[in-house]
Amino acid sequence: MEAREALSLVAAQKRLLAAEREEALAGFEETRRASEALAAPLAPEDQAIQSMPDVSPTKWHLAHTAWFFETFILLPFDPLYRPFDPRYAYLFNSYYEAVGARHPRPCRGLLSRPTSAEIGAYRDHVAAAVVGFSLRAPKALWLQTAPLLALGIEHEKQHQELILMDIKHVFSLNPLRPCYRQAPPPPARNAPLLWLEFAGGLEEIGFEGEGFAFDNESPRHKVWLEPYRLASRLTTCGDYLRFIEEGGYRRPQFWLSDGWARVEAEGWRAPLYWREEKEGWRIFTLAGERALEPSEPLCHVSFFEADAFARWAGKRLPSEAEWEVAARMVPLAGNLADRGLYHPAPAEALPEGPALSQMIGDVWEWTGSAYLPYPRFRARDGAIGEYNGKFMCNQMVLRGGAAVTPAGHIRTTYRNFFPPSARWAFSGLRLAEDC
Repeated sequence: MEAREALSLVAAQKRLLAAEREEALAGFEETRRASEALAAPLAPEDQAIQSMPDVSPTKWHLAHTAWFFETFILLPFDPLYRPFDPRYAYLFNSYYEAVGARHPRPCRGLLSRPTSAEIGAYRDHVAAAVVGFSLRAPKALWLQTAPLLALGIEHEKQHQELILMDIKHVFSLNPLRPCYRQAPPPPARNAPLLWLEFAGGLEEIGFEGEGFAFDNESPRHKVWLEPYRLASRLTTCGDYLRFIEEGGYRRPQFWLSDGWARVEAEGWRAPLYWREEKEGWRIFTLAGERALEPSEPLCHVSFFEADAFARWAGKRLPSEAEWEVAARMVPLAGNLADRGLYHPAPAEALPEGPALSQMIGDVWEWTGSAYLPYPRFRARDGAIGEYNGKFMCNQMVLRGGAAVTPAGHIRTTYRNFFPPSARWAFSGLRLAEDC
């Protein structure tokens, strides 16, 4: 009887392990197809352009995400794997110093070769190898590499967002104002800005539990919060127009020193993708250019602009801890990439009274928190430890996801980060104040 029970237990464990592999590979295939679907509306000429150093060509994103699986799973763990082209190790490394030399980031737009078709073949080669390895890997090896497969999937989802961010910047510089995908203009709405109060006190933030999270989301730890209030909705384009009309870009008293220096050096007079004409302001979107709708959420502002607006309004930006504690009140759903709008949508008026809206999706919300390690954080050993930890300097944290963030990729503990001058991300703000 005991022998039969032991055999039954082993069989059950094998079935569970097989199911885990199938689920992981299904996620891998779904993610891979989603990346290629994002590139499908683009001509090969579109996919090769780099419009500024922070932007990468679409075909580079597609190749780099395949490179990630090749570099961190196939080459170190699969003795049967043969690289599609060994030279790609240099071309498609992003910033992993421990892996080796890499092509300079500002020069990615000079890579007319490999072609988009060759990169597609490279992706197919890597994908087939990942599936084959994952199915035949012994249990111990599978358990070792499964977390790397999960990381690679989430890494590719990050690049799906970057594909949309970057092609928007590329198209914005084309006088033809190309349209990536048709979408209806946002409805005009009038959701009032209300305030919700939070008691503060001793709270815990950070990821803990089952499922995937990036290493910078943990360890979970205690924070002390003074009482505070958050705006019920995101700051709108109409709100920001008043800041512009009252001379916000001409009054240094609202700006941090580095922000004012950037305003003067780069001639900022409005958010990125805004253009003023006699008839009024126009805005460039992934659906082309159109008239600005005042009730839509403000998007494509730097931390410096968000902070200056908050000061002008007599408010401030929330800390990331304040944002995370408040976000526990709302469902993990919103205007994310699965809706296909790829643009923030106006908030709806809520008949039941003050409630937080637009916490998930629409725009990444700048916080007043510098991107620093949580207490007791330690980056992993080796090249994979370079994923997040080495950027914990001179960056600010954003929370909540955006209209180009893949659904299922976001968490209330997710810590996005950008330099304070970055504007091409789908970034906006929510006001906060002290009680």
